[in-house]
Amino acid sequence: MLDWESIFATRSSRMKASEIRELLKLLDRPEIISFAGGIPDPALFPAEEFQTAYSGIFGGPTVSAALQYSVSEGYLPLRQWLVGQMAAIGIPCEPENILITSGSQQALDYLGKLFLSPNDTALVTWPTYLGALQAFNAYEPTYDQLTTAGNRTPASYRQAATDAGGRVKFAYLSADFSNPTGETVGLEDRNKLLDLAEELDIAVIEDGAYQSLRYDGQPIPPILSLEIARKGSINDTRTIYCGSFSKTLAPGLRVGFVVAAEPVIRKLVLMKQAADLHSSTINQMAICDVAEKGFDAQVSKVRSVYSQRRDSMLSALARHMPEGTTWTKPEGGMFVWVTLPAGMDGTALLAKSLETAKVAFVPGRAFFADGSGANTLRVSFSCANDAMIEEGISRLGRLVRSEMVALAA
Repeated sequence: MLDWESIFATRSSRMKASEIRELLKLLDRPEIISFAGGIPDPALFPAEEFQTAYSGIFGGPTVSAALQYSVSEGYLPLRQWLVGQMAAIGIPCEPENILITSGSQQALDYLGKLFLSPNDTALVTWPTYLGALQAFNAYEPTYDQLTTAGNRTPASYRQAATDAGGRVKFAYLSADFSNPTGETVGLEDRNKLLDLAEELDIAVIEDGAYQSLRYDGQPIPPILSLEIARKGSINDTRTIYCGSFSKTLAPGLRVGFVVAAEPVIRKLVLMKQAADLHSSTINQMAICDVAEKGFDAQVSKVRSVYSQRRDSMLSALARHMPEGTTWTKPEGGMFVWVTLPAGMDGTALLAKSLETAKVAFVPGRAFFADGSGANTLRVSFSCANDAMIEEGISRLGRLVRSEMVALAA
């Protein structure tokens, strides 16, 4: 038998299965109330609009272009539409500043490949998006904790990276309603991050996957917007904005995008050419058609539903979780982050929950680059109605309470 492990590249040892992808399999078990997958509610997909869009493509003069090879940069009308969307959130740019990717996950993979040599340091929050860690891991980085509220100096980050055998290359974060915590980075801390990036001479990767899903509170300018205001032009900035249609229109079409200075986009285009030539043209055309005709209305519909579910989950947590348990109160997005009493383990709790309470969630440890965070977990409210939230959180609260009693015994 061939020993495959002996001929795999060393980077393959850093590739781990996603706990979230595995937990999605639970959606097929009707007895499980799942707060695990951070996925959109399919009942909210604009299915009729997409049916009309695809019918129009196949019945019109653009069908040949839709089924043909295309440019790596992406469908120009879609990039032009995105120019308007970016301007609306304070990011003036041109189509040349935009690359269409196969979901924003592909963008993270490309950016890891672009910036990271083995032992280079990526600054990430503790916790951070698990998919980002998976994307970056293949390029064999070291991770350091990104914080703008502590006492870390640029020199301390630089020294730690040197000790690890490389240099700091970028800071990655989701500034709005982050996955997994649902928290938002404030204006002051966004500006501090830009100051840190200038001192370290590194890139900033801003994950804007949830930026459209604000339910209350005042919008905060994206980090890229703040840097453009400082520098005067997007082509003079170091911030790279990653966006997606997955949380607003439809994740199955796999259409995401990167907005950045032209030198960055040109390098990413070369990667795109080597990886998959271009994202699905017909899917880009359909996304463009649906977005042009009703993006704002679709986002408004999604916000209305998810904001109600967010409120229901926060209310249920307040009623059913025992004292000593805390959670975030997000202004948008899809997630609430729960911190259990010290000594409890989210992974062990999940095993018991699936067996007895029949409730699924994501243990928090997977979101920490250093493997900490054992007493945390993530719950998502996007695919659960009010009755499911009430029943599921009630069951989970009883289980946490029983585990606390067992620990105290």
